[in-house]
Amino acid sequence: MYLQKLSLFNFKNYTEAQFDFSKKLNCLVGNNGVGKTNLLDAIYYMSYTKSYFNPVDSQNIKHEEQYFLIKSNFSVGGKDDLITCTVQKNKNKKFSRNKKDYKKMADHIGLIPVVMVSPADSALVTEGSEQRRKFIDGVISQYDRRYLDDLISYNRALRQRNQLLKNFAREGKFNQASLELWDQQLIEPAGRIFEKRLEFVTELIPGFQAYYNSISEGKEQVGLSYRSSLHSITMDELLIANREKDRILQYTSGGIHKDDLDLRLEEYPIKKLGSQGQQKTYLLALKLAKFDFIKKQTGKTPVLLLDDIFDKFDAGRVKQIIKLISNPDYGQIFISDTHQTRLENMLGTLDVDYKVFRINDSVSEISTSDQVK
Repeated sequence: MYLQKLSLFNFKNYTEAQFDFSKKLNCLVGNNGVGKTNLLDAIYYMSYTKSYFNPVDSQNIKHEEQYFLIKSNFSVGGKDDLITCTVQKNKNKKFSRNKKDYKKMADHIGLIPVVMVSPADSALVTEGSEQRRKFIDGVISQYDRRYLDDLISYNRALRQRNQLLKNFAREGKFNQASLELWDQQLIEPAGRIFEKRLEFVTELIPGFQAYYNSISEGKEQVGLSYRSSLHSITMDELLIANREKDRILQYTSGGIHKDDLDLRLEEYPIKKLGSQGQQKTYLLALKLAKFDFIKKQTGKTPVLLLDDIFDKFDAGRVKQIIKLISNPDYGQIFISDTHQTRLENMLGTLDVDYKVFRINDSVSEISTSDQVK
């Protein structure tokens, strides 16, 4: 599976741009702020039906324009697929495959697996547990439709239960039977979500540790574990135990919506102990393990998007990353960088097909592996 062509119209800083890509390695060079990351985000849109960076679709329309359009041609399982996304101000988003609109965006998730590695991933380390749950959910949802449906059902019931608790406080009365109706809507999906998350993290850990060890050349030890109240109690028991507490707080204080990942470096939280390079190595190892997991579960090789990947890495770690991505197990890869010379030096060490695009006020293809040969 790979992206053959991409056309952008009024997407972020692009008025109009067309790209024909290599099926293996595509490098984007240019200064900061010229649109390299926006191009990678457009590819991400084609997988997840939304931006990696800004979930408000209308805010991805080029300033002073009324719409954006992304058109992409993918080779999927030997067949060509035309995937398009159109967003107009004050109208519903349209997403289509081979000119047939999806009724639900969720129906597209999983068709085109993509793994993005970005400086924005630092939020996984530095911010709250919601970011780490999104990481878990984003992976499992790509191959397990029931999980995605359970997640949607759980979150819908959670909002309703929380609203009911607020209504109880406002009206000065409590109806346990009404609350239990929403409890039942939470219990079954919560149990299945917990089991899938536990299975995912357990399987992810060995690959994650192996990648970190390879990139760091064995300089540090890292740990990863899944935190959830449901390790020791069922969702039903948890809701009953927290009922009075929830009534006072006016929201649901326990459940799988509070789950988290524990990220460790040498037995300490990496947020407190890790340098920028170590944190970035941790996140890259996590994403590469995610790549392997999706490939194993779906039988599809994800498109790998590496945004500003070499920043904050020493020469040794850059060398190890280049060695990893040159492995034939990887499919199509996109790399952005501000340093053309660094990219050209990297390409000189690889025996793969590639294209290099310069991104500035316009887009130009400046070199290919065929030219070198």
